Amino acid sequence: MYTYPFSALVGQDRMTLALILNAVQPAIGGVLIRGEKGTAKSTAVRALAAVLPELTVVEDCPFSCPPDQPENMCDSCRVRFEAGQMLPVTHRQMRVVDLPINASEDRVVGTLDIEHALREGRRRFEPGVLAEANRGILYVDEVNLLDDYVVDLLLDAAAMGVNIVEREGISFSHPARFILVGTMNPEEGELRPQLTDRFGLCVDITSISNILQRIEIVERRERYEANPTAFLAEYAEAEQTLRERITSAARKAPFVTIPRSVAELIALINIELDVDGHRGDIVMRRAAQTYTAYCGDGQITSEHVYAIAPMALAHRLKRLPLQQVPHSIDELLAGIRKKYAQ
Repeated sequence: MYTYPFSALVGQDRMTLALILNAVQPAIGGVLIRGEKGTAKSTAVRALAAVLPELTVVEDCPFSCPPDQPENMCDSCRVRFEAGQMLPVTHRQMRVVDLPINASEDRVVGTLDIEHALREGRRRFEPGVLAEANRGILYVDEVNLLDDYVVDLLLDAAAMGVNIVEREGISFSHPARFILVGTMNPEEGELRPQLTDRFGLCVDITSISNILQRIEIVERRERYEANPTAFLAEYAEAEQTLRERITSAARKAPFVTIPRSVAELIALINIELDVDGHRGDIVMRRAAQTYTAYCGDGQITSEHVYAIAPMALAHRLKRLPLQQVPHSIDELLAGIRKKYAQ
């Protein structure tokens, strides 16, 4: 099965950057992509996995545990590791795991066999979507159509990095560290603000209006469909370059420094926009640090902050009942920049 190359996408730069930043630093908290149909939302998500580094996993583990990081292992792998057993190892590409819209709670978190536990005295767990998505990308198309409690489960697991299942006094937990990507068409209904706010980044996209870019989109798609192998070969070097840049940024990000003046700027922007709570500050700092590393720089500047601010704050702006935000996030940020540049 062929996957359209990430580096062959035309336009939608903010969406592709938001995906890349989460790939470099999953702690940013995922990305919500809002836009009309036919704007490459699904294509971009599926293409992302191909430019991420291969995973080294414990071959017989349903949670894809890393064989050399006991702190990130499930209980079973950790026990074997600490006992000095040689864990079977394999390498594979990162997965994109789809969550069906009609998924039940058990399908998402997994199930515990209570009868087996009572009869045998041992827990038996049937893994769910969160287990399959560990160390991968969990993709939820039409996330606004999911039941709110299922979205809550996903966001809780993404925030904690662990999935806990409790039934009849019996509990089971396993690592659940994944990049959460939700896409939606606002015309089909909104996601509750309380849930929207918990996504790290949010991008609003529309159809491209540049004539030359629209032509390029069609022509590239035609070449891809006519000969996928040749098209993938054409972009192989660009894909490898992007893969190496993402890997390098992941190594550099923890060492990026933030001057006091830039930390104050992040706080100032959130205050000026009257953003509730402190999640906006936290996400902006993480995203700015990650973007700085991706740019190859060692210290965050105001330019880095303003580049990621629209993605970190667009979904955190307050809206009065029956009213729309009077200005776009870009206009509001431009106003703040002008105000404090004087």
